Amino acid sequence: EVGLGGEWDSTNVIDGEVAVFTPIARDHERWLGRELEEIAAVKAGIIKQLDPPAVVVTADQPEEVATVLAQRAVQQGARVVAQGYDAEVADRAVAVGGQLINLRTPAGLYTEIFLPLHGAHQAQNALLALTAVEQFLGGGALSGEVVEAAFADVSSPARLELVRSSPAVLVDAAHNPAGAQVLVDAVQEAFAFTRLVGVVGVMADKDAEGILSVLEPLLDEVVITQSTSMRSMDPDDLAEIGRDIFDEDVVHVQANLAEAISLAADLAEQGERDQIAAGTGVLVTGSVILAGEARAVFGKKD
Repeated sequence: EVGLGGEWDSTNVIDGEVAVFTPIARDHERWLGRELEEIAAVKAGIIKQLDPPAVVVTADQPEEVATVLAQRAVQQGARVVAQGYDAEVADRAVAVGGQLINLRTPAGLYTEIFLPLHGAHQAQNALLALTAVEQFLGGGALSGEVVEAAFADVSSPARLELVRSSPAVLVDAAHNPAGAQVLVDAVQEAFAFTRLVGVVGVMADKDAEGILSVLEPLLDEVVITQSTSMRSMDPDDLAEIGRDIFDEDVVHVQANLAEAISLAADLAEQGERDQIAAGTGVLVTGSVILAGEARAVFGKKD
């Protein structure tokens, strides 16, 4: 996995026989550029000229991103396997604890696979992972039993992870508007909260307004906090942004993360005393570091 961008990352000293691209969106704009084409060009640097040719496995991308990746692949003599053309999530349905998915790859169709993760984006990630492994191993189909067993055992810490129940506490590492939108879609699909309170802290160099704007329709109230990182945005500054997006009376500030989560749990239960177990929840999100520290609050160390 690359770190910041791709081309100039230390990980790029490796000549990857398969280069995998999840959906590319705006992030790290200070270093990668503000336009999607600029960001895609940096990320496309992981496509190498190899013998035999490298394979590019890519998710469905915005048109301008797909063009950049295709041009780089041609320049490097690489072959492209693209979602929507060569592979697809053929079907998916919400299931208890995750989802059931059917995946079509260039090598075949894998059906009724249980994936213990929530959201369309995780089904897409599963498709990319499966396709990448097929290509890395020569392009043939894999054993259906092996694929089923592998996906059934998969985990994705801090990605819509349930760390407590009653009220439910979910932790997600979304840290840009695109990630926040994926999070919102997944929560709305997989859960039926009657009341959901957010605990949000972001890094100072991130699009805080964009993140909060995406989260606003999902959250009944929000507790603004911070991680221990020196890069974390001051909670009072973030709360000021939040009050321009949410109603002022639903924005709260608690700099200490553990106390912020406790406050959010209390707020979630207010007005829902008869439905605490069934319909209230807390969502902790806004940065990768905040998500990691939230997991630690609940004793998660893996």
